Amino acid sequence: MTWSLEQAYDVYPQLEEEFSAALDESLHPRGPDMLFDLVAGLGLPPGAVALDVGCGEGTQAIALHQRFGFRVTGIDPVARHVEVAQDAGGPDGPVFEIGTAENIPAGPGTADLVWCRDVLVHVPDLPGAYAEFRRVLRPGGHALVYQMFGSELLEPAEAAWLWTTMGVVPANADPARTETAIAAAGLRIDERLEIGSEWSEWVEEHHASASKKLLHASRLRRNRATYLERYGQAAYDMMLGDCLWHVYAMTGKLTRLVYLLSRDGPNL
Repeated sequence: MTWSLEQAYDVYPQLEEEFSAALDESLHPRGPDMLFDLVAGLGLPPGAVALDVGCGEGTQAIALHQRFGFRVTGIDPVARHVEVAQDAGGPDGPVFEIGTAENIPAGPGTADLVWCRDVLVHVPDLPGAYAEFRRVLRPGGHALVYQMFGSELLEPAEAAWLWTTMGVVPANADPARTETAIAAAGLRIDERLEIGSEWSEWVEEHHASASKKLLHASRLRRNRATYLERYGQAAYDMMLGDCLWHVYAMTGKLTRLVYLLSRDGPNL
């Protein structure tokens, strides 16, 4: 049903205040810690071997070690990340090594868990990465993959600029390609969880940081010349891309999915 212009100015104001109040009520969104809840549900014992593929500066690898007592190795291609992570983890924390999703420095069938958060959009050889996950997992082992994908709301021109700026392999932003790669690697999808915009709502309700990204995007647009002169084109584009990444996630142009995978069968 579509209102006429007259109805829109007559009927809508009568319910606008009530509607707005309803939108102020939380929908109780799940936050990022839900990933750790999924790991807890696997029932892995202390001492289980976990690989954090694309660990960055080690925050999640350290959390997996501290929360569950896992023996964690964090893997990242950036040497500075490995150094920072090792310092943060300390001598009794996780081990950190140079490596990539397509070339994981671990033996066949040695891992109980592969954790990979917000990494695979950047990996050119997506089937190769999932094949590596299967290789390093023991039979019955699990992989938890979190990733952002494009939705049908993301316009082609928006996608082209954002993927280029953020170093995203465009094909990897399609869930169908991910699920094809998972199946080809011989991994099973045990759960496929659609998070959508929930994390954005959670972050906004707890830290108001989602709206700050929108504010920053607005300032970047309005004061472009000043920021370009001060920081340069590359830094400007990266900052705007990061802001829009969060804004698009909140408005549904990007959407979050979590895959909980398992591996059966002998080593290949």
